[in-house]
Amino acid sequence: MSHYQIAVLVGSFRKESLNRKLADALVKLAPPDFTFTQVRIDDLPLYNMDEDGNQAPCVRRLKAELEASQGFLFVTPEYNRSIPGLLKNAIDHASRPYGKSSWVGKPAGMVGVSPGATGTALAQQHLRSILATLDMPTMGQPEVFLQYKEGLFDEAGDIGEGSRKFLQKWMDRYVAWVKQHAGEAT
Repeated sequence: MSHYQIAVLVGSFRKESLNRKLADALVKLAPPDFTFTQVRIDDLPLYNMDEDGNQAPCVRRLKAELEASQGFLFVTPEYNRSIPGLLKNAIDHASRPYGKSSWVGKPAGMVGVSPGATGTALAQQHLRSILATLDMPTMGQPEVFLQYKEGLFDEAGDIGEGSRKFLQKWMDRYVAWVKQHAGEAT
Protein backbone atom coordinates (compact mmCIF):
# COMPACT_ATOMS: atom_id res chain seq x y z
CA MET A 1 0.00 0.00 0.00
CA SER A 2 1.28 3.50 -0.83
CA HIS A 3 1.77 6.11 1.83
CA TYR A 4 1.29 9.83 1.25
CA GLN A 5 3.19 12.49 3.19
CA ILE A 6 1.39 15.84 3.18
CA ALA A 7 3.01 19.10 4.26
CA VAL A 8 0.57 21.36 6.12
CA LEU A 9 1.16 25.11 5.98
CA VAL A 10 -0.82 27.09 8.54
CA GLY A 11 -0.91 30.80 7.81
CA SER A 12 -1.07 31.87 11.45
CA PHE A 13 1.37 31.29 14.28
CA ARG A 14 -0.90 32.83 16.92
CA LYS A 15 -1.05 30.66 20.05
CA GLU A 16 -4.83 30.23 19.87
CA SER A 17 -5.04 30.19 16.07
CA LEU A 18 -8.40 28.92 14.82
CA ASN A 19 -6.68 27.77 11.66
CA ARG A 20 -4.11 25.70 13.55
CA LYS A 21 -7.01 24.13 15.47
CA LEU A 22 -8.74 23.46 12.16
CA ALA A 23 -5.59 21.87 10.72
CA ASP A 24 -5.15 19.65 13.78
CA ALA A 25 -8.79 18.52 13.68
CA LEU A 26 -9.14 18.15 9.92
CA VAL A 27 -6.22 15.74 9.50
CA LYS A 28 -7.93 13.33 11.89
CA LEU A 29 -10.50 12.76 9.12
CA ALA A 30 -7.85 11.39 6.75
CA PRO A 31 -7.30 7.69 6.03
CA PRO A 32 -4.33 5.87 7.61
CA ASP A 33 -2.26 5.95 4.40
CA PHE A 34 -1.96 9.75 4.74
CA THR A 35 0.39 11.47 7.19
CA PHE A 36 0.12 15.21 7.71
CA THR A 37 3.00 17.23 9.13
CA GLN A 38 2.79 20.93 9.91
CA VAL A 39 5.90 22.62 8.59
CA ARG A 40 7.38 25.51 10.50
CA ILE A 41 7.27 28.86 8.70
CA ASP A 42 7.42 31.38 11.54
CA ASP A 43 11.23 31.35 11.74
CA LEU A 44 11.91 32.36 8.13
CA PRO A 45 13.59 35.70 7.42
CA LEU A 46 11.79 38.07 5.09
CA TYR A 47 12.37 36.92 1.54
CA ASN A 48 15.22 38.75 -0.21
CA MET A 49 16.29 37.70 -3.70
CA ASP A 50 19.89 38.64 -2.81
CA GLU A 51 19.95 35.57 -0.53
CA ASP A 52 18.86 33.04 -3.20
CA GLY A 53 22.41 31.77 -3.63
CA ASN A 54 22.94 31.35 0.11
CA GLN A 55 19.61 30.44 1.67
CA ALA A 56 19.36 30.39 5.45
CA PRO A 57 19.31 26.96 7.15
CA CYS A 58 15.63 27.40 8.05
CA VAL A 59 14.80 28.03 4.37
CA ARG A 60 16.74 24.92 3.30
CA ARG A 61 14.87 22.95 5.98
CA LEU A 62 11.52 24.20 4.68
CA LYS A 63 12.39 23.31 1.09
CA ALA A 64 13.55 19.82 2.10
CA GLU A 65 10.31 19.17 4.03
CA LEU A 66 8.20 20.34 1.09
CA GLU A 67 10.19 18.30 -1.41
CA ALA A 68 9.75 15.16 0.73
CA SER A 69 5.96 15.57 0.55
CA GLN A 70 3.54 14.29 -2.08
CA GLY A 71 1.11 17.18 -1.57
CA PHE A 72 0.23 20.27 0.39
CA LEU A 73 -2.58 21.43 2.62
CA PHE A 74 -2.86 25.18 3.14
CA VAL A 75 -4.90 26.29 6.16
CA THR A 76 -5.09 30.04 6.15
CA PRO A 77 -6.82 32.89 7.90
CA GLU A 78 -7.79 35.99 5.97
CA TYR A 79 -5.92 39.20 6.74
CA ASN A 80 -7.13 42.34 5.01
CA ARG A 81 -8.85 40.32 2.27
CA SER A 82 -5.74 38.28 1.48
CA ILE A 83 -3.35 35.68 2.87
CA PRO A 84 -1.11 36.56 5.81
CA GLY A 85 2.40 37.81 5.07
CA LEU A 86 3.76 34.84 7.02
CA LEU A 87 2.34 32.41 4.46
CA LYS A 88 3.30 34.50 1.43
CA ASN A 89 6.87 34.75 2.74
CA ALA A 90 7.11 30.94 3.03
CA ILE A 91 5.68 30.49 -0.46
CA ASP A 92 8.22 32.95 -1.89
CA HIS A 93 11.18 31.32 -0.13
CA ALA A 94 10.26 27.82 -1.30
CA SER A 95 9.75 28.96 -4.90
CA ARG A 96 13.34 30.22 -5.18
CA PRO A 97 15.91 30.37 -6.54
CA TYR A 98 14.31 30.55 -9.98
CA GLY A 99 14.06 27.10 -11.51
CA LYS A 100 14.35 25.31 -8.14
CA SER A 101 10.84 25.67 -6.79
CA SER A 102 9.77 23.14 -4.17
CA TRP A 103 6.11 23.49 -5.24
CA VAL A 104 6.01 22.50 -8.91
CA GLY A 105 3.53 19.84 -9.90
CA LYS A 106 2.45 18.80 -6.43
CA PRO A 107 -1.28 18.77 -5.58
CA ALA A 108 -2.70 21.25 -3.10
CA GLY A 109 -5.85 21.79 -1.14
CA MET A 110 -6.89 24.75 0.97
CA VAL A 111 -9.27 25.50 3.79
CA GLY A 112 -9.67 28.29 6.28
CA VAL A 113 -11.73 29.60 9.15
CA SER A 114 -12.42 33.16 10.24
CA PRO A 115 -14.87 34.92 12.54
CA GLY A 116 -16.09 36.94 9.53
CA ALA A 117 -19.21 36.04 7.56
CA THR A 118 -17.31 35.23 4.35
CA GLY A 119 -14.81 33.01 6.12
CA THR A 120 -11.57 33.04 4.17
CA ALA A 121 -13.02 33.25 0.65
CA LEU A 122 -10.93 36.18 -0.56
CA ALA A 123 -7.70 34.92 0.97
CA GLN A 124 -8.22 31.58 -0.74
CA GLN A 125 -8.92 33.29 -4.06
CA HIS A 126 -5.58 35.09 -3.81
CA LEU A 127 -3.87 31.88 -2.78
CA ARG A 128 -5.33 30.06 -5.80
CA SER A 129 -3.77 32.66 -8.10
CA ILE A 130 -0.39 32.23 -6.44
CA LEU A 131 -0.51 28.43 -6.56
CA ALA A 132 -1.47 28.48 -10.25
CA THR A 133 1.62 30.58 -10.97
CA LEU A 134 3.70 27.98 -9.14
CA ASP A 135 2.28 25.16 -11.33
CA MET A 136 0.46 23.40 -8.51
CA PRO A 137 -2.74 21.50 -9.32
CA THR A 138 -5.14 22.92 -6.74
CA MET A 139 -8.40 21.23 -5.81
CA GLY A 140 -11.33 23.42 -6.80
CA GLN A 141 -14.34 21.77 -5.15
CA PRO A 142 -15.65 21.57 -2.55
CA GLU A 143 -14.54 24.92 -1.19
CA VAL A 144 -14.25 25.45 2.56
CA PHE A 145 -14.77 29.01 3.77
CA LEU A 146 -15.72 28.45 7.39
CA GLN A 147 -17.11 31.12 9.64
CA TYR A 148 -16.09 30.30 13.18
CA LYS A 149 -19.05 29.56 15.41
CA GLU A 150 -19.40 27.76 18.71
CA GLY A 151 -19.47 24.03 18.04
CA LEU A 152 -17.05 24.00 15.11
CA PHE A 153 -14.73 22.08 17.44
CA ASP A 154 -15.90 19.72 20.17
CA GLU A 155 -14.45 19.53 23.68
CA ALA A 156 -11.66 17.20 22.48
CA GLY A 157 -10.65 19.63 19.71
CA ASP A 158 -12.09 17.46 16.95
CA ILE A 159 -14.49 18.72 14.26
CA GLY A 160 -17.90 19.23 15.86
CA GLU A 161 -20.94 17.23 14.83
CA GLY A 162 -22.48 20.07 12.80
CA SER A 163 -19.48 20.36 10.43
CA ARG A 164 -18.09 16.82 10.46
CA LYS A 165 -20.02 15.46 7.45
CA PHE A 166 -19.13 18.49 5.28
CA LEU A 167 -15.45 18.40 6.24
CA GLN A 168 -15.26 14.62 5.83
CA LYS A 169 -16.56 15.09 2.29
CA TRP A 170 -13.84 17.67 1.73
CA MET A 171 -11.14 15.34 3.11
CA ASP A 172 -12.35 12.41 1.01
CA ARG A 173 -12.18 14.57 -2.11
CA TYR A 174 -8.74 15.92 -1.13
CA VAL A 175 -7.39 12.38 -0.64
CA ALA A 176 -8.67 11.41 -4.11
CA TRP A 177 -7.15 14.62 -5.56
CA VAL A 178 -3.74 13.88 -4.10
CA LYS A 179 -3.82 10.27 -5.29
CA GLN A 180 -4.79 11.44 -8.77
CA HIS A 181 -2.06 14.08 -9.03
CA ALA A 182 0.80 12.96 -6.79
CA GLY A 183 2.15 10.25 -9.02
CA GLU A 184 3.85 7.42 -7.20
CA ALA A 185 3.81 7.87 -3.44
CA THR A 186 6.56 6.55 -1.19
